[in-house]
Amino acid sequence: MTKNEYVIACDIGTTGVKTCLFSLEETLVLKAESLKSYDLIIGKNGEAEQNPDQWWGAMCESTREILAHTGITPSEVKGISFCSQMQGIVLVDKNGAHLRPAMSYMDQRAAVQKHNCIEHGIQIAGVNIFKLLPWLYIAGAVGASVKDPIWKYHWVRDNEPDIFSRVHKWLDVKEYLIARATGNFIMTRDSAFATFMYDSRPGKFKWSRKLCRMLNVDVNHLPEVIESADCAGELRDTQALELGLTPGIKIFGGGGDASLIGVGAGAVENGDTHIYIGTSGWVSTVTDKRKVDINYMIASVIGAQRGLYNYFAEQETSGKCLEWVKNHLALDEIGIYLEKKNVTDDPESIYRTLYDYLSHTMSETPAGSTGVIFTPWLHGNRCPFEDPLARGMFFNLSLSTGKRSMIRSVVEGICFHKRWMLEAQDTKVKTSNKIRFAGGGALSKVTCQILADITGRTIETVENPQNAGAMGAALVCAVGLGRISSFSEAKKYIKVTATYTPDEKNRAVYDKNFKVFKKLYTSNRKLFKILNREP
Repeated sequence: MTKNEYVIACDIGTTGVKTCLFSLEETLVLKAESLKSYDLIIGKNGEAEQNPDQWWGAMCESTREILAHTGITPSEVKGISFCSQMQGIVLVDKNGAHLRPAMSYMDQRAAVQKHNCIEHGIQIAGVNIFKLLPWLYIAGAVGASVKDPIWKYHWVRDNEPDIFSRVHKWLDVKEYLIARATGNFIMTRDSAFATFMYDSRPGKFKWSRKLCRMLNVDVNHLPEVIESADCAGELRDTQALELGLTPGIKIFGGGGDASLIGVGAGAVENGDTHIYIGTSGWVSTVTDKRKVDINYMIASVIGAQRGLYNYFAEQETSGKCLEWVKNHLALDEIGIYLEKKNVTDDPESIYRTLYDYLSHTMSETPAGSTGVIFTPWLHGNRCPFEDPLARGMFFNLSLSTGKRSMIRSVVEGICFHKRWMLEAQDTKVKTSNKIRFAGGGALSKVTCQILADITGRTIETVENPQNAGAMGAALVCAVGLGRISSFSEAKKYIKVTATYTPDEKNRAVYDKNFKVFKKLYTSNRKLFKILNREP
């Protein structure tokens, strides 16, 4: 790698854009980062929408900020790439302008469309068998969740025909930003796979006209498919001015968060498993074969590396649960405010953030949270069961239960769910004994140890685990620019900084609580339906 060359990696999350500047030296070095937030609008009927203009505005503002902070000249930036939330849908016209708000991966309004298309006749796992079998054979996975983008596409067709008549292309989140930056309409292979319209059989890798006909999708709405490290185009003049950059910078395809966070965490070899706790969460294991488990809702997702897949199990709300704790349990009620002063604002405080204080609080509470169990299904769930009506609960409260036990139980519930997904994956693949842990959740040593204790696995973290997605996007640039030969080289640039091994004295209580945790959904499934389905 040559000195004085830089790349920009934009991590497009559910609630904000984190833009990172990396230098291309002997390795990738993070020089600066900037996070800018935007809105996620949740409606009462399952809507979850965002304004794509806010994505672009946050990207522009954060890019200008990191350039100003570092003082580098725009001409030193050689490439831009993305790591992005997936399975959104942005419908654009011929000029690339969005026709309506983007529908987030969390959007679950399209139950009628899903029902009308696939929930009839003879079914397996809720999908018509005559659609299920060819769908699995061609795509390697099916759109069995109401949150999958195909049903959002159908919802717009059914409910907003004037808008639908003007659709030129169906894009995902980062693909919209690429189109805005370059004027080109593309999708990377992992985004194409996530539409479930893509033929993922070895040697095929193209849009499936058969699936489009079967599922009533206009194949002309689907853009050109490229590899993650392919150049999608060059930065246009007006957009360069808005970003504070130089026209002509190469824009690379990048990847979804499900593809690139594992790369950025160093889980790149066949059999490597990583766990992510951010707003959402997952367990992902690298495999060289397509696999699917319709019962547990797990599939082999096409990744950034050609020839490899990510056997992927998703948790809808993960770190989002801890944010809920912060907002609704912690702020006024566990001593955050001492003598009318926020302890995290005190220069002498040992707590850098409120989350540090929450970690300290959890560390003083015994394993098992005095018998309290939390279910982290605050916005439904995908794996190992699909149910948009499932919700969170605190189970087994008593007169002696305090807020501290409840707070720790939330993190334990998140980790119990990760163990459940690991066990589900182990029925089809062998997950690794050493697991890379990425995302904001990996910043807490207490959470890392709880995850090790509950899963019984060795947990490894890397430097800046909250930036693993951006690191993956920077590696995309490095491969695309020819600075490194392949993603398989990524592991040598990503060093383990901490290791957590299971504490055997906590095993019995966690095994007991985990058995109860797994039964809470089946015991309450009908009750969730009564309370949460539309009248």
